[in-house]
Amino acid sequence: MACQSVSIINMDEQALLGLNPNADACYRQKAMVYFEQLKESQDAWEVCAEALAKGIYSDDHVKFFCFQVLEHQIKYRHGGLSPAQQQLIRETLMKWLQGQLMNSQPEKPFIRNKAAQVFALTFVMEYLTHWPKFFFDLLSLVGLNPHGVDVYLRTLMAIDAEVVDRDILLSPEEVRRNTLIKDGMREQVIPSLVESWYQILGAYQQSHPEITCQCLEVVGAYVSWIDLNLIANDRFVNLLLSQMSVEDLREEACDCLFEIVNKGMDPTDKTKLVESLCQVLQSAGFFNVDQEEDVDFLAKFSRLVNGMGQSLVLSWTKLAKGGDVKAAAEALRALETKVPLLLQLLVHDDDDISANIVGFCYDYLNVLKQFPLLTDQQKTHVEDIMLAVMKKLTYDEEYNFDNEGEDEAMFVEYRKQLKMLLDRLAQVSPDLLLEAVGRVFNNTIQRWQTASFMEVEVAIRLLYMLGEALPASHGAHFSGDTAKTSALQDMMRTLVSSGLSGYQHTSVSLEFFETVVRYDKFFLVEPQHIPNVLMSFLDHRGLRHSSPKVRSRVAYLFSRFVKTLHKHMNSFIEDILSRIQDLLELAPPENGFPALLTSDDQLFIFETAGVLIVHGESPAERKQALMRSLLTPLTDAFRLLLAKLASEREEERQAALADCLSHAVGFASRTSKAFSNKQTVKQCGCTEVYRDCLQTFLPALSCPVQRGSLRSAVRSFLHRMIICLEEEVLPFVPAASEHMLKDCEAKDLQEFIPLISQITAKFKDQVSPFLQQVFMPLVLAIFEVLCRPAEDNDQAAALEKQMLRRSYFTFIQTITSSGMNEVLANQGVENVERVLFTIIQGAVDFPDPIAQKTCFIILSKLVELWGGKDGMAGFPDFIYKHIVPACFLAPLKPSFDLTDAQTVLTLSECALTLKMIHLRRGPEFIQYLQQEYLPSLQVSPDITQEVCQVLQQPDAKVLKNYMKAFFQRAKL
Repeated sequence: MACQSVSIINMDEQALLGLNPNADACYRQKAMVYFEQLKESQDAWEVCAEALAKGIYSDDHVKFFCFQVLEHQIKYRHGGLSPAQQQLIRETLMKWLQGQLMNSQPEKPFIRNKAAQVFALTFVMEYLTHWPKFFFDLLSLVGLNPHGVDVYLRTLMAIDAEVVDRDILLSPEEVRRNTLIKDGMREQVIPSLVESWYQILGAYQQSHPEITCQCLEVVGAYVSWIDLNLIANDRFVNLLLSQMSVEDLREEACDCLFEIVNKGMDPTDKTKLVESLCQVLQSAGFFNVDQEEDVDFLAKFSRLVNGMGQSLVLSWTKLAKGGDVKAAAEALRALETKVPLLLQLLVHDDDDISANIVGFCYDYLNVLKQFPLLTDQQKTHVEDIMLAVMKKLTYDEEYNFDNEGEDEAMFVEYRKQLKMLLDRLAQVSPDLLLEAVGRVFNNTIQRWQTASFMEVEVAIRLLYMLGEALPASHGAHFSGDTAKTSALQDMMRTLVSSGLSGYQHTSVSLEFFETVVRYDKFFLVEPQHIPNVLMSFLDHRGLRHSSPKVRSRVAYLFSRFVKTLHKHMNSFIEDILSRIQDLLELAPPENGFPALLTSDDQLFIFETAGVLIVHGESPAERKQALMRSLLTPLTDAFRLLLAKLASEREEERQAALADCLSHAVGFASRTSKAFSNKQTVKQCGCTEVYRDCLQTFLPALSCPVQRGSLRSAVRSFLHRMIICLEEEVLPFVPAASEHMLKDCEAKDLQEFIPLISQITAKFKDQVSPFLQQVFMPLVLAIFEVLCRPAEDNDQAAALEKQMLRRSYFTFIQTITSSGMNEVLANQGVENVERVLFTIIQGAVDFPDPIAQKTCFIILSKLVELWGGKDGMAGFPDFIYKHIVPACFLAPLKPSFDLTDAQTVLTLSECALTLKMIHLRRGPEFIQYLQQEYLPSLQVSPDITQEVCQVLQQPDAKVLKNYMKAFFQRAKL
């Protein structure tokens, strides 16, 4: 139906049927088309305006639809409407509102909200110009009619969202408009609005609590930018305080008072305001927190007290900085008198109530931190806060350790807030904290057999938390300040000798091992405790605990424990290795029994075994024997599984076998992490063991099934071996490369290139013959993959190609920067040319600044190597025909974004390439630019002269800055 034929009387009834959410798809489609017609028409929207003004339709969805059409006109086409049409919108809204006053039932909330949005949009567009009496018109129409007041309050909230909301990004023009609107409202209508709120709050307190709550929300929203004296006066505040005693209103009244308290104002006035509020609240009995059973209200009240407390802290800070000693002392006194209330809320059983006061508590401690000496009262406050934090850190009995859900996650977050308080307490008074934790810890551990798990866990947790609260460089908690070290040492001694490690609760087990590892340097001071703790790691308390969660965490913690204390473990090495033997077994895919540890956990156990062997004091032959006995089961299993995989037909089973094979390679790789510059593979006599592993693993590269995961695992192992075996790895590289270059995908190549780059950078001349041989096959494989056609909208394939292109350029960069230009030079003229053209193409044609930057680095290096008098034959020609144009054409491309930081780095490399050409070719290059190249780009003689002068200056930074300005000008 054409827009022009829309009847002013009737709307398309068939199209309207599609507005119902349950309508058939064809009707819904028709409704959408109709909606677009009405939105885009010059005057068809007037049908909707008339429908709303006259109340023609009773269907809610049609009414909502009409408001949407109206909203679109106001939002996007208001400026193009004639004065008569703008007047029609105003009249429509007021007639609709008048209709609401006469209805026995209000509209549905979603319609009232949409109407409020349309009122607010109209207000924003017209208040400063056509409708300055907007609020007076609204107020005089609605009076105290509840339906009308409801729409009025919703409109005020919608106006707040349009004009005040700081979370919405606005244009400078919108910011200016909103400022003018607020200024106009302050001058003309705010006192009237405030009076209307006062009347509404008084009138509807009993009969319509929902309207009163809405009004309180409005007051809270507007108080941030209106004159506070209009609200913060006896009349208004007393009304709000009276509503704090009404069950249906008290939460909103609390929120409203919170917004009032949060209003920015003079610090002395703020202190007075908070104090007067507190006096009234206290005399009304609100400070008797223990007698209040409504936790939802207390959560709001706690937030209010938090706001009042933080306001007092801010007042004190400003006054103290400003040197107003008397007023600062008054603010501090006011602050200190709120601490008893703070403590009541902080220790409340409900964590939400407690969490809402943490900000005030933290800020109060920050104030105390600034005093060189604390008064007795302040010390008492600090101790009370410490005890409150310790109490609140304790788990509830309901905490579900086996299946942690939302409640548990919230408690973990809450604990993080409490930890912040503990850290701040340590800054205020480290001695008090140490003493308090010591007291709680010792009292609990003495009776751990009869104490609840919550008490025991929190006692150990507090000891653990001291590690961060009282920081020590590199964990050196047991040297330096004697008072601190002896207290921590006593607690650690108690912990490890108490038998507590046998406590049967996962939370206590985990906390025990976490604390032992946090303070692992304790065992350097008292190594006599190592055997006992080692056993707890190895038996049913640790790695063989009934909880998978504990076993998993202990696997990681054990590796850390051994790394720190390996020098003290020499006499236990073989005993430990025999005890963890079964944990080092590769779990075969057909085994139906769940393994004690996951493969990820086993990685830590293999690493630990490697550390024990490598760092032990045994001779090299013994280390070799131990390492062989550790790795031989893996290689034996690998051969068997690989043979099975090759003959396996079922895909699921193939995947399981490949998974197992990958784990075997990963485990072997992880053991090599134990080696270091001081303890190399060669010194430990383990070269042959790892060579045998390589020999066993490499055939997997040519396995026809599950190639991706196997190649990835073996490639990672090769990376490790390049580091560990040094030149011993070189004989394996050609065969490995040949396997990996067969039937490649983009991802395979992308992952193979870093391996070749690593070999190139590490071995340089030693691998030059091999690189010369593999260079073109690798480059051709890359070209072949890059040239494969892909779907236009296949984002993943496009990204893979982009990453492969980057890897290719990085590879060429590695070769040129490693001084191995002969690898490229010896590929034959045709191949060299082909590669060079890909680098020019990468610099100019692909809008990828990371790749472009690499290409310019390569070009600069090649100019340095081959661009002089004794360089490669024909290369100077290539410089003038291709490299120089690339340096100018790339930055001139529309996709070359000079506001992007990465692109600016590319431009710097481009400038350095030009600099290098000048260094190698001298005046000849300047002459070429002056007489041939720059004139061909229509660059004026003046600018050409400028470019040439800057190029001849020694300072490269001047050139970089000039080139940026040059291309910015050129693009205008």
